[in-house]
Amino acid sequence: MLTTEFPGCHELIDAIDTAVSKESTHAITDSLRNSLCKLIRSGAVKLPDCVFETAEGRYARRELYRSEEHGYCVVAMTWAPGQGTPIHDHCGMWCVEGVWSGALEVVQYERVQSDGEQRVCFQPVGSIQAGPGSAGSLIPPHEYHTIRNPSEDTVAVSLHIYSGNMTHCAVFQPLPEDHWYQRCERQLGLDPVH
Repeated sequence: MLTTEFPGCHELIDAIDTAVSKESTHAITDSLRNSLCKLIRSGAVKLPDCVFETAEGRYARRELYRSEEHGYCVVAMTWAPGQGTPIHDHCGMWCVEGVWSGALEVVQYERVQSDGEQRVCFQPVGSIQAGPGSAGSLIPPHEYHTIRNPSEDTVAVSLHIYSGNMTHCAVFQPLPEDHWYQRCERQLGLDPVH
């Protein structure tokens, strides 16, 4: 279901449909990463103007497409300067994330210990600065990460393709002990597409 028409939207959907027909999660995400990078760099897809509008006090999430046939979801996220996320997961879903404009800093974490399900110890395992036309993937159980717009004056936009409709996730808030975090459920809303 296409939320709104935009130039190149059918080319984007065709590329995703082709990728999700692959046999394994790794083959799907590899194909998606490559296709997304090419589409962003070629300029063949022009996202709706609304995805460049920030939201007050938080990053914006706008669903552009949800596949009835394959179940995946395409969400554009808008990051004002300095906006970011706490450590979070994708509730067991794979995801491919591409930077459309601006730059994003992504830090990946590994879960190294837990004290039940609510207290988790994480260790950072890698950090990248991603610019326009770059894409990465997150495949459970290696899905824990933060995303942040490091710029002081430039808005960043990213495109996220999830294996399903991501309506909630777990976020992890820091505890006083080093590397320990409290797990909390977060409902994820959507901003209007116009």
